[in-house]
Amino acid sequence: AQQGQSYVVTSGTGSGKSLTYFLPIIDSLLRNPPSGDRVSALVVYPMNALVNSQVQALEKLKQGYESRMGRAFPISFSKYTGETSDSTRGELRNQPPQIMLTNYVMAELMLVRPEDQRFLDRAGGGLRHLVFDELHTYRGRQGADVAMLIRRLKERCAAPNLIHVGTSATMVSGPSATPLQRREAVAGFAQRLFGH
Repeated sequence: AQQGQSYVVTSGTGSGKSLTYFLPIIDSLLRNPPSGDRVSALVVYPMNALVNSQVQALEKLKQGYESRMGRAFPISFSKYTGETSDSTRGELRNQPPQIMLTNYVMAELMLVRPEDQRFLDRAGGGLRHLVFDELHTYRGRQGADVAMLIRRLKERCAAPNLIHVGTSATMVSGPSATPLQRREAVAGFAQRLFGH
């Protein structure tokens, strides 16, 4: 992440995979603040329950920072799902967060709904980080749909050096595969999904 390269993290549930993208995203935003008011990092989950869980984790990180430092957390973040109220949606449209957590259905809607298109464009430098959690869920027809969504997102709003990040707790290539074969299988899948 510090080298600006895309990556995939496969590790067990509860092992801290989300920190492998949240910390580099926050570090990047602090070191190189965006110049516009657009989303710089889009983090996509397959289910709202995961979105809600990760928003809580970011809130905890924010509270810890603010209690230790005595000042406001310098990064804005929010969820944007079907559960987001109309009033909150309006607030987010007026002042988009730097980090947006959503699901792939809402990411699709952000591209097509006129009122949501301002979240994702190249203003302010474009989307720097595109994260898809639970990569193993994007297989078959759904995987093809998500791969096309990723390509449309990149076409519309990707920064020149967009970092693609994927995570999974259960992505494996086969029980008898060597560690190298496992890494190659995971990398090949991510390459096809991200088109990168």
